[in-house]
Amino acid sequence: MSVAVPHPRETFDRHGGEAAEAAFLESLERGRLHHAWLLVGPEGVGKATFAYRAARRLLGATPDASLGALGAAPDHAVSRQIIARAHPDLLVLERETPDGKPRKGIPVEEARGLPEFFAKSPASAPYRVAIIDAADDLAPSAANAVLKTLEEPPERGVLLLVSPSPGSLLPTLRSRCRRLRFATPPPAPAAAWVAAKAGVEIAEAERLLVMARGAPGLAWRLAGADALAMDDAARAILETLTAPDESALQAIADGFRGAAGAARFNLLFDRLAERVRANASEAAVAGGGEGTALDGWAQSWSMLNDLAQRTEAVNLDRSDVFFTAVGRLRAVAGATAC
Repeated sequence: MSVAVPHPRETFDRHGGEAAEAAFLESLERGRLHHAWLLVGPEGVGKATFAYRAARRLLGATPDASLGALGAAPDHAVSRQIIARAHPDLLVLERETPDGKPRKGIPVEEARGLPEFFAKSPASAPYRVAIIDAADDLAPSAANAVLKTLEEPPERGVLLLVSPSPGSLLPTLRSRCRRLRFATPPPAPAAAWVAAKAGVEIAEAERLLVMARGAPGLAWRLAGADALAMDDAARAILETLTAPDESALQAIADGFRGAAGAARFNLLFDRLAERVRANASEAAVAGGGEGTALDGWAQSWSMLNDLAQRTEAVNLDRSDVFFTAVGRLRAVAGATAC
């Protein structure tokens, strides 16, 4: 079942991040708000959602305690302006274009607009706020442009940087930010949250959380991308390698057309690679060595990841790549069965 997952600017509740919200609010209420915050943690644990929640509070939206410490009224004018991307005191730098198309990264031209944005006084709010989602998507020249802003802290300005991989950022950029860490929540409440949001059973929510390595937001997005169906397809492919259902394989390949097909292709290869990795782990526990099942499944894992990356990099035909991968997996399955 496919479900629509709202953008963080349209998300008003949150799951987890209580400690981060408390630390931010304490700084704000004591009048010691840092000018730059680095929001770190795995993908899908609420970093971007926090950034928009903090932005609403800084820009003057009416608080709503029923939605958590940083909760804001969804029907407030500030909240509506942010959803419409029309608030004059909020600047967002992100990888996606306004029409939702992905880019290779955040262009340096956009990053160079930060000093001019912060040089102006707030138009209608107590602060001017910029969100970078994610700082990992900044090219070196764009990161240097952000660093220039951090070196000259803006008056009444706050910069919120989302980063799943802070180790890849410039050390000078990291050192000028106050860090807030977001961790994966406990499994049971996370599964209940995913089940409610995605409209799935608890058992399915638990499967999604395993795929998402415990991150509830990512699990919700995976539900919207039909990850359960792709995981089932990956399992069926690997279980029938020695006696494949050619019509089923063709039906899968036919679903790789267009942008939505590209997402399904990447997700299927991810699930195939994860299941192959599990096969390699089982072979290792069984005492396999070079030239055995362990070696074959380990090579298959590398093959799947390499094919997925090359398909995107040079725009290979996804259907052809899929059948190539199945053929190589079939050869491995035949060799390990001997």
